Amino acid sequence: MRHIAVIGSGPAGYYTAEAAQKQFGEAVRVDVIDRLPVPFGLIRSGVAPDHQSIKGVSRRYEKTALTENVRFVGNVTVGTDIAIDELRDLYDAVILATGASADRALDIPGADLPGVVGSAAFVGWYNGHPDFADLAPPLHGPDAVVIGNGNVALDVARVLAKARSEFVGSDIVNHALEALHDARITTVTLLGRRGPHQIAMTPKELGELGMLERARPIVDAADLPPVAADATLDPGQRKSVEHLRAFATADDRSRPMRIVFDFFARPVAIEGDVRVERVVVERTRLSPDGRLEGTGETYTLPAGLVVSCIGYRTPPLPGVPYDEQAGRFANDEGRIAPGLYAVGWARRGPSGTIGTNRPDGYAIIDAVAADIGTGADRKGRPALDALLASRGIDVVTFRDWQKIDAAEVANARDGSPREKFTTLDDLLGARQP
Repeated sequence: MRHIAVIGSGPAGYYTAEAAQKQFGEAVRVDVIDRLPVPFGLIRSGVAPDHQSIKGVSRRYEKTALTENVRFVGNVTVGTDIAIDELRDLYDAVILATGASADRALDIPGADLPGVVGSAAFVGWYNGHPDFADLAPPLHGPDAVVIGNGNVALDVARVLAKARSEFVGSDIVNHALEALHDARITTVTLLGRRGPHQIAMTPKELGELGMLERARPIVDAADLPPVAADATLDPGQRKSVEHLRAFATADDRSRPMRIVFDFFARPVAIEGDVRVERVVVERTRLSPDGRLEGTGETYTLPAGLVVSCIGYRTPPLPGVPYDEQAGRFANDEGRIAPGLYAVGWARRGPSGTIGTNRPDGYAIIDAVAADIGTGADRKGRPALDALLASRGIDVVTFRDWQKIDAAEVANARDGSPREKFTTLDDLLGARQP
């Protein structure tokens, strides 16, 4: 029998558990451990609440979670409730699938002013993550600046710009829905250091901006390269740039709110007396060989809210080698140390789609199979249960999660699939009949 612990219950974690089942059949026991009492990680707290079709992938993970040889061990913090080395003593393989939940630092003066928030916090706030439910971002307006030119920046801008009616069918939490309804923001500026050809925005997400009820996307045609240059792009990127070109020619003044794409713009400072009031921006350009250069020309943008969407890092864990520059665990093709592995964003950094984690999970299980053979007579699950019980840890099972899930569904407002509990006490309390 092989005993495997997977740390993290998001896509990478459950694809890895699925792969272990396929690889070892009944000769494996997989414990999927998460610090939260709810599973699915990024699917629950990272995917935008108005993208319900993407969240549907959790049904696949549920099938894996309900099998006899895979179980969910929630409300257990690795590094605090139990150490990595203790897990390595209990399991043939410990696989870190913790994702990249920490914001990459915005390393400019004023980044610590009140009103400047990272995308992990802001997205967690409107998705009901217990760590960020009390964020209370300043939405008094009229100006918000979103730093970044990727899909997360698009999600943030779209959520800020949507009318209340456009959230029907979403699982945005009530505290965020009410705050956004009362918001007074009229202009959201997306700052991108490079130009339209360098964006990391996908066509579907860009296209959504053109269909908002009250907000219109604005692109300066002067920022767009000649149309002929689009031929060098891959089909997806070319479609994204086509959306930008369409935004540049549209002139729909009936929608009063603006989402302004400010390309070739690098924030160099954030200023304000008590809280954020403006962002100092340097105009940039691309050199002939494609390198980013500052021009020395600066200007300011008013801002009552700044959301930094410049990437994520994997939080370090005591006892695990860490690559500070890459913001992930130090590893060689997923191997960290004997019996210790990383998968998904914890292995490669925050890149790829949700689906990218599936082949990653299968590849790491191939490595585990080669390393551990038939196993080393580890104690696994029973020993973990005894250790956590001796420490008074209140473990949440997948059956417990199903009770929480049912309670959230029952509490949903009209038109919403659920109303999430946003505190640990409420999540844990929802297990009771």
